[in-house]
Amino acid sequence: MKHFPLPSALFTENRRRFIKEMKGGSIAIFNSNDEMPSNADATYNFVQNSDLYWLTGIQQEDTMLLLFPDHPDPAWKEVLVLIRPNELKEKWIGHRLTVAEGQLISGIKTVIWLDELDTYLAGLIHMAENIYLNTNEHDKGAVGVPTRDYRFIRQMKQRYPLHQYLRSAQIIRRLRSVKTPYEVEVIQKAIDITDKTFRRLLAFIEPGVYEYEIEAEILHEFLRNRASGEAYPSIIASGDRARILHYIDNNQKCESGELVLMDFGARYGGYNADLTRTVPVNGKFTKRQKELYNGCLDLHRYCASILKPGITLDKYHEKVGEQATTIFIKLGLLSKADVKNEDPNSKAYRKYLYHGISHHLGVDVHDLGDRHVPLKAGAVLTIEPGIYIPEEQTGIRIEDNYLLTRSGNKDLMKNIPITAEEIEKFMKRK
Repeated sequence: MKHFPLPSALFTENRRRFIKEMKGGSIAIFNSNDEMPSNADATYNFVQNSDLYWLTGIQQEDTMLLLFPDHPDPAWKEVLVLIRPNELKEKWIGHRLTVAEGQLISGIKTVIWLDELDTYLAGLIHMAENIYLNTNEHDKGAVGVPTRDYRFIRQMKQRYPLHQYLRSAQIIRRLRSVKTPYEVEVIQKAIDITDKTFRRLLAFIEPGVYEYEIEAEILHEFLRNRASGEAYPSIIASGDRARILHYIDNNQKCESGELVLMDFGARYGGYNADLTRTVPVNGKFTKRQKELYNGCLDLHRYCASILKPGITLDKYHEKVGEQATTIFIKLGLLSKADVKNEDPNSKAYRKYLYHGISHHLGVDVHDLGDRHVPLKAGAVLTIEPGIYIPEEQTGIRIEDNYLLTRSGNKDLMKNIPITAEEIEKFMKRK
């Protein structure tokens, strides 16, 4: 890992919250992700299962977690399972965690090796009435491959068919949508790195630079500040390419007179930042560009004014759509007739704003949360309205990350330049 060690209390608190929600007499088992092959003898860089990481802080492959809070022996209430260090494997891919290191990271005292698990598992299962198993229940999650979780479910049901099986994901979804102070602190660190990176870009961008050169500056600043890398592939889209929401080719020249939309975020300590800014390539907005930018910023600020505990994301997006309609009429993008004759299932404003405005943020960039359930204090969400105009070959998006509190929300990116005037000022300094 590149980041400084995180306090084990972060993961101890997450386990405490999960255990509190478990039914009595139950055991919960969590698996790491698979190591995924790519081509020839190569594998993709390993990415840990988000739920397992959230509960343990362990980023190593072939890891498991067993939670059995009602076990009569305190040593078996929490068990971390690690792959036994192998001298040959370490020569090729590096150090594997020792027992002491696993204990230090996770805060779990009992650590066993994976090759010992079968010796203990049957006895634990026979003492339990219920077995919690985990799956990916993200609303937009793709389950196109038989992941380790799904294979493990089949194995468990074959070996222990008379137990009652329960879904960990139902608990995890509720808990991960509300961050602890420990988690917010790590997210803020990822945001601070992203802030430094954006300021670097304001001093770097000029006509003639290529999108991939901007991407290279992002990666450089992330790594020199101990980020593990990008939270997601950076989107660097100049001119009309800014209308492509997930544009990642990043291979074209940025021309004078264009706006360049940059959507990027650092990943630090397993948590993510998610920033979008749109800036003039030559350092100066035209009158129309500033008009559109300020319209998008006005919508952003309206979103921030209503995104509070108690509102559901469904109702929030409905209100944002109404405000977007008003702003788009002022900008000359829509007429009152367009709105009067709109399809109720496809609002007129959707021509110029065709994506969601906010999503949960945390261990995953699109973190877990239920759009039908009122938001709670402790949630961390993005606010990212945009305006995409085919007729003007222009795309603008402005995104910050917010922590919801009992008294409203807190902009975790409040120090990052956001107004047109601030952006022009910082770009002029170069």
